[in-house]
Amino acid sequence: MKVDSSPDSYIGSVAGGPQKTAEKPVAGAEQAAAAAATPAKPQAGVTVTLSPTTVSAMGSGGSEVFNAEKVESMKQAIASGTFQVNAEAIADKMLANAAEMLNGGRA
Repeated sequence: MKVDSSPDSYIGSVAGGPQKTAEKPVAGAEQAAAAAATPAKPQAGVTVTLSPTTVSAMGSGGSEVFNAEKVESMKQAIASGTFQVNAEAIADKMLANAAEMLNGGRA
């Protein structure tokens, strides 16, 4: 059995590969693209009722998730090179999170 050791023959067959014909778009694809371009109309008749606990939790303004002033001051401190990381606070939080995970969320 003769094996062709010419690297060009192998590379040519792999690199070129079988010639693929251009894929034609499916008829439904054009309709789907047109439907995606038009905004969907909201459905009427859906009623959502929130529990009093949820309403009170949403109304509490004391626990903001995002403090823009604090973020801006941290950005400026990082840019000026004066930002200091509190390694002890980070370690405490990591240990508390690990303990919570190990306890399965039990208090």
